[in-house]
Amino acid sequence: MIEEVRILCRMEFPSTTVRFWDGSGPFLDEDGLLWRQANLVEGGLDAIEMAINGEAFTLTLGISGLDRLSADLAWEDYQNGEIIGAKVQIMTLDCDRWGQALAPPDVRFTGRIDDITFETVTDSSQVTTSIRVDVVNRFTLRTLTNGAVYSDIDQKARSAILNPSAPRDRFCERIPLMIDKTIKWPNWS
Repeated sequence: MIEEVRILCRMEFPSTTVRFWDGSGPFLDEDGLLWRQANLVEGGLDAIEMAINGEAFTLTLGISGLDRLSADLAWEDYQNGEIIGAKVQIMTLDCDRWGQALAPPDVRFTGRIDDITFETVTDSSQVTTSIRVDVVNRFTLRTLTNGAVYSDIDQKARSAILNPSAPRDRFCERIPLMIDKTIKWPNWS
């Protein structure tokens, strides 16, 4: 019987794989892998649920309270170009009342890191760092890789390649003229 659901996050960088879970203290899974404590999501479980259901294409993960050494290693990896584009998986793990896994974790969201933000907070004697990463799924990546914006110049260049013998395409040239127009559809008169 499921008594607890744990949220796990695995980030695969070229040099290593980092594992976090949304709980307190370290977590050792059945395979002997160590999952570190982290505040995984700024918007809470609602943000993960939206990402899982395909309602949100970008998921913001927050990892707070990092010590100086971990933060410096993350900054060095960022400077070396190892963070942007890294694969991220969000999984759920069903556990019994003693916190033991009932089955292997289920992958709920897969994406790639698109952006990262570092924030350092200095208290009286301690420096802690929070890192926020924006993870985009394949649908966002699909729209970003094309990069096509149909301006008048882009449309004319595309039209010239697709149909070189046709007259110049003037479709996007006319779009700005329609901004203040009211179009009635259908127009039966």
